[in-house]
Amino acid sequence: MQREVYETLVLSDDEVRAVFDWAGAVAALGAAYAAPLAEAGFPPRTMARGEGVWLRSLTGVMPGQAVMGAKLIAASPVAGAASYLISLFDGQTMALDALLDGNAITGFRTAATSALAARRLLAEAQPRVAVIGSGFEARTHLEALAQSGPLAQVLVFSPREASRAAFCAAMADKGIAVTAAASAEAAVAASDLVICAARSRDETPTLLGRWLRPGMTVVSIGSTLPEQREIDSEAVARADLIVADMVEEVAHDTGDMIAARSQGVAFAEKLVSLAEVVGGRHPGRGDARQIMLYKSVGAAIQDLAVARMCAARARQLGIGSTIPAPIRPVSKGK
Repeated sequence: MQREVYETLVLSDDEVRAVFDWAGAVAALGAAYAAPLAEAGFPPRTMARGEGVWLRSLTGVMPGQAVMGAKLIAASPVAGAASYLISLFDGQTMALDALLDGNAITGFRTAATSALAARRLLAEAQPRVAVIGSGFEARTHLEALAQSGPLAQVLVFSPREASRAAFCAAMADKGIAVTAAASAEAAVAASDLVICAARSRDETPTLLGRWLRPGMTVVSIGSTLPEQREIDSEAVARADLIVADMVEEVAHDTGDMIAARSQGVAFAEKLVSLAEVVGGRHPGRGDARQIMLYKSVGAAIQDLAVARMCAARARQLGIGSTIPAPIRPVSKGK
């Protein structure tokens, strides 16, 4: 007999942070990406735009159809404010299973997915890491990588010395030793894995392809819209394989790839999905001298996999609130 759900779990941002687990997130994402994915299950995101505001929606039906859901982002760049909401529905009963503040999940799922991708693409089991950027995304990415496997030295660069020092101190509190680098180029020169987690104010690329050496792996997560830039066209050209979480969106809707195409860089033949690599349908790195590039725009499968994990842990730990289901399934019988 199918279980009827009469209560909805509600998790605030603080409660999401309290139940979140890096290992659990990477495992949940690995399982989701390894399963056969129906293209119709994860349609392209939509964005409604107004005067100085926008509403973005990411929807999906998870593999196995036990869960489906959506993330909504309401944002006002003018006001400098945004709200994130994730809803999870039971795939059997259609009941509203959980509502979660999606703010922290958005950052956590991006970093956990990057860690999943990087570990599949690295030539080294214990890489030397360069982090370009020192904000929330940079911190979560390094934390996710450290939790997913061993790291050798870690270097960080961001334009302000105070920001570099704060990053090193914050990571030290988490048991991760980080050294500040004098420049982005110097950090990259001493590393095997580059984490790009910051864009310049004028959208000038912060990573240049001429800095890359054979065998390197690059994770780029900061160019998700046509007007955004993070890596230059030479970096795209030099990559032997480009792995994307959302292939069509990365190829056509991100500033880095739009610029590369306009400059005559052909990349379609070397662009593959993360699902193909994680699911074993593409080998990923072919040899130790290849340059690997992982490009991410974010995807509903990431939000839903991590939100589902957080909801399950919250129930186990007795964290969060349950309310009488505000949305109840209605009969649509023939």
